Amino acid sequence: MNAIDLTPLYRSSVGFDRLASMLNSALTAESSSAGYPPYNIEILDDNRYVITLAVAGFSQGEIDIQVEKSVLTVRGNKASKDERRYLYQGIANRTFERKFNLADYVEVTGADLVNGLLTIDLVKEVPEAMKPRSIAINQPNKAIEHKAEQRGSKTEQAA
Repeated sequence: MNAIDLTPLYRSSVGFDRLASMLNSALTAESSSAGYPPYNIEILDDNRYVITLAVAGFSQGEIDIQVEKSVLTVRGNKASKDERRYLYQGIANRTFERKFNLADYVEVTGADLVNGLLTIDLVKEVPEAMKPRSIAINQPNKAIEHKAEQRGSKTEQAA
């Protein structure tokens, strides 16, 4: 496997320390679980997303959804083995675990299981303090006047 050189990204970015570990884990993920269960990630608008997993054969009680340290984990665990004998079994009912890395401020707002499809709703809510804001530039004349006033009051106090 070829290593990815992230040096150009780090030259102009600050605070993306987790990026290298996320890329590394994505590239070294087990290929055996990469296709099961199939899923979609949908963008509804700028701040809303939906992840849909095809979990046919799983009941609500057999699925566990957790978020820890910006990682969404969905686990499916079949409670008991099927005693049926199959001539052909094309519907997979095996245990699974899917992980999704969530960006900063992305929160899970809900989940539904309907007709074998698990949908997980996500919203990106950026705090007001983190939203873009304009920074006023001080006018040079006012800054000079302000400094002169400060000097004048210091000399008056000394006298």
